[in-house]
Amino acid sequence: MNASTAAASSQSADESRRRELGAFLRSRRERLTPSATGIATGPRRRTPGLRREEVAMIAGVGTTWYTWLEQGRDVRPSVEVLSALCEALRLDAVEKRHLFILAGRQQPERRVATPEKADGPLLHMLQSLVLQPAYVVGRRWDVLAWNDAAVAVFGDYGLLEGDCRNIVHMVFTSPHHRHLLVDWEELAHIVLASFRAESAKYVGNPDFDRLIALMMRSSPEFRDWWPRRDVARKLTGVKHVRHPVAGAMAFEHMSLSIDDGSDMRLVVYTPLAEQNSIAKLQKLLDELPSERRSA
Repeated sequence: MNASTAAASSQSADESRRRELGAFLRSRRERLTPSATGIATGPRRRTPGLRREEVAMIAGVGTTWYTWLEQGRDVRPSVEVLSALCEALRLDAVEKRHLFILAGRQQPERRVATPEKADGPLLHMLQSLVLQPAYVVGRRWDVLAWNDAAVAVFGDYGLLEGDCRNIVHMVFTSPHHRHLLVDWEELAHIVLASFRAESAKYVGNPDFDRLIALMMRSSPEFRDWWPRRDVARKLTGVKHVRHPVAGAMAFEHMSLSIDDGSDMRLVVYTPLAEQNSIAKLQKLLDELPSERRSA
């Protein structure tokens, strides 16, 4: 594809997105009754839903400008205007996200630290991963749930409490994990940079601040690296471990977001043929004491 063809394709995609944005706004406007917004109407009103000028008035924008937006013209609403339109049209969270995507804008995130729990289908799937060590982490990277294979390879999370059952805490302060992870320094850098990138949504949150303060006191590497403000987003890769019983093992790991509105993620490790890892994992599982198995 040459430069002119690529430019034409990009322009066509932009036009299609603007038309879809206008159609979406119009559909939300037409479904909203005047009474829901406190607008008085006469008996002869025939317009379905709100009129354009009514939406413009509620959102605090010009009627002509809003009309252009619905018509798919090349106008570029700001984040503030889009937020005002969301309020005026009474959009729910899914609709707001859709509107911002169509407008090519980043929706401002206001994360509230609600209680986290892994249950139902998520737990069923976790336990079905028999030959794949896996665990669920929350917004702060606390381990919320895990399966038997994770216990066999990484240790019994049930023996850890509070901040000790946190991935960042384990990587930087646990002698067991420092020995277990073959490429510890490289992985620790990635863990720290990825944690910083994801924790940006919770800057100022007391739980995050407490964990970071604890890590600054507990780990010289954390204390040295954290002020560098490196960020990364590495969700897949190969991890080599040095298991105290099975010896060298290799896993391909992946982090999967859970699409339920939370920041929980499912982290899965798939054993590779390398270093006979599959057979070694099976042997570890066969020998796992019943009292160390996950609930």
